[in-house]
Amino acid sequence: MTLKAFSIVLALAAGGPALAAPVVADNPQAIADLLKELGYRATLTKDDTGDPKIESAAAGANFSIYFYSCTDGKDCSSIQFSAGFDLDSGLNLSSVNDWNTRKRYGKVYIDNEGDPYIEMDINLFGGGISPEGFSDSLGSWETLLADFQKHIDW
Repeated sequence: MTLKAFSIVLALAAGGPALAAPVVADNPQAIADLLKELGYRATLTKDDTGDPKIESAAAGANFSIYFYSCTDGKDCSSIQFSAGFDLDSGLNLSSVNDWNTRKRYGKVYIDNEGDPYIEMDINLFGGGISPEGFSDSLGSWETLLADFQKHIDW
């Protein structure tokens, strides 16, 4: 367990009113606030289509949280963690397939320049998930980011 993951567990064990409400995608500010409470950077912005987006970092890499199934930039129902890596010579398909075959979470693809992206989706439809469940998913994402950076020799 990483130091940050341990800190998250301690923060959740302490409880408190800020952690009591379920994490839902139709409240991006609450997700940004929770990220900050858990020790992450969180800047709430908008993506190219006007939907909410949070910019953050973990495991030494920048990442974004995209909001999906939104109506006019609101009432979203799911989120996606996403990080891209600009490699000098790109990443080959064999390495992408190796990752996707061995890892259950964190799908990887390469863009039109051969640069790899890793993504992890979280469904928050139907009432969301507990703050503990969100923190657990965030910890999994941080581990995936670290593992992926090793995989691509970042």
